[in-house]
Amino acid sequence: MQAPISVGELNEQIKSLLETTFIKVHVEGELSRITHHNSGHIYFTLKDKESSLSGVMFRGNASRLKFRLEEGLKVVIEGAITLFKPRGTYQINAFNIEPAGHGALALAYEQLKSDLNASGYFDTQYKKEMPRYPKRIALVTSATGAALQDMLRVHLQRWPLAELMLIDSVVQGEGAAYKIASALEFADDGSFDIIVLARGGGSLEDLWAFNERHLAEAIFSCSTPVVSAVGHEIDYLISDFVADLRAPTPSAAMQLILPDQNDIMMQLDALSNQFTSHMSQILNSKIMALGHLKESYKRNSIEMKLNNQLLEITQLKMRLTQSFNMNLENKKRALEPLRSALTQQVLGVLNSKSAEIRNTRSMLEAQNPKNRVSTGFVQLSKSKKSVALKSVKVDETIELMDAEFKVSALIKSKEKI
Repeated sequence: MQAPISVGELNEQIKSLLETTFIKVHVEGELSRITHHNSGHIYFTLKDKESSLSGVMFRGNASRLKFRLEEGLKVVIEGAITLFKPRGTYQINAFNIEPAGHGALALAYEQLKSDLNASGYFDTQYKKEMPRYPKRIALVTSATGAALQDMLRVHLQRWPLAELMLIDSVVQGEGAAYKIASALEFADDGSFDIIVLARGGGSLEDLWAFNERHLAEAIFSCSTPVVSAVGHEIDYLISDFVADLRAPTPSAAMQLILPDQNDIMMQLDALSNQFTSHMSQILNSKIMALGHLKESYKRNSIEMKLNNQLLEITQLKMRLTQSFNMNLENKKRALEPLRSALTQQVLGVLNSKSAEIRNTRSMLEAQNPKNRVSTGFVQLSKSKKSVALKSVKVDETIELMDAEFKVSALIKSKEKI
């Protein structure tokens, strides 16, 4: 009888046999009971209609998966059979897992596209409008790629007024999505009007950085409008769906976001002609309106009103003069008999007064001492006035005057004869 061995020893022999025999196997089956451990390892069961097999994918290999393991997903696993000695159970240690029937990248693409779409990353309500005349544009691409030269050429042809700034970044390979996202975050500082993510064509593997969730989240978080211009026209990437605008090629991106300077110049010419025509119409209309206003002003101006008033005054003056002359003529005709009568009356009065004056003169001449020739007669006067002898008083001085002499005399006595 063979000597018995311990359970551990048996398990060790089985482990050695399994692991040396099934170093590399490819197994197809359906995934179930998938568990993502905090350590990064993934535990699962691979089954078909007849049996099941436990499996594990350790963290290093799991980090390289391009798609998400889902319940019921049919896959092909490349791995090795190992035994878990403490329990005596064997499992497949998965080095790589591929979806059965199509590639892992294609499945990962569809899974991420479905998830992001369900989360609203593709909704049009979040799409930002491109400015019509961008001033500064950030180009996130490789400095050595042909895409950059294509964009620069279109920029010079269409709208060289826009300022372009290159933000150099790797655009393929391991970790490229994180580097592109970092460059995108750097460009999203508020100083640019548009950010263009650009890369030339290539295989799905070459373009894969633009299909990763990290970059999709970075694009969605940008406050600056983002244009995805990756690959050729037939290439549709996750970045195309998340970005605010998808361009089939890098050069097409510049054609979409930059106005054509030739079109603008033609538009400016047309606008200039329209402006000139419109302004001519306005000027002609204003000139006519101004002419009407001038005529209206002339009719209603103070000068015109003053002229009208002066004309009216002149007319009134003429009528007044005519009326006055007519009244004057009438009065003259009415006064003529009165004037004749007055003249006759005045002449009569003048003749009568002339006669009185002649009589008075004769009387004065008769009383003039010079005209008196009788001897012994003198004229008495006092204070240059003729007085009667009876009016003089004693001790008064009087003057005696005849035709030749005048003397002063003092009255010594007065007696009545």
